[in-house]
Amino acid sequence: MKRSSQDSGSRSIPEDRKLYVVDSINDLNKLNLCPAGSQQLFPLEEKLQDISTDSGNGSHSLFLVGLIIVLIISLALVSFVIFLIVQTENKMEDVSRRLAAEGKDIDDLKKINSIIVKRLNQLDSEQS
Repeated sequence: MKRSSQDSGSRSIPEDRKLYVVDSINDLNKLNLCPAGSQQLFPLEEKLQDISTDSGNGSHSLFLVGLIIVLIISLALVSFVIFLIVQTENKMEDVSRRLAAEGKDIDDLKKINSIIVKRLNQLDSEQS
């Protein structure tokens, strides 16, 4: 029995508070302490909530703008890195071509050197 009375009592407390607030507003209206626009107390609270939600939307839009800026910067950096990779590849191809050409020149010089050495050896053998 005590539990049921406590349960019903705990449920009635918020209703009592609501009634107290409404009675207080009505008493103020009766005493003319509040102007006729006092009925807009609750819409003001709603406006305050709307303002706080708008500031939340502002932070969301600010976050989105920041995210877009970060994505654009990352895209620029990635494209710059790709450009550097392509440039490095082109320079490596140039260097490998030069090395191949110089390698052929060195081989030609070795052949000429060996021909000269043979000819000198022949001339030495004829003189002796």
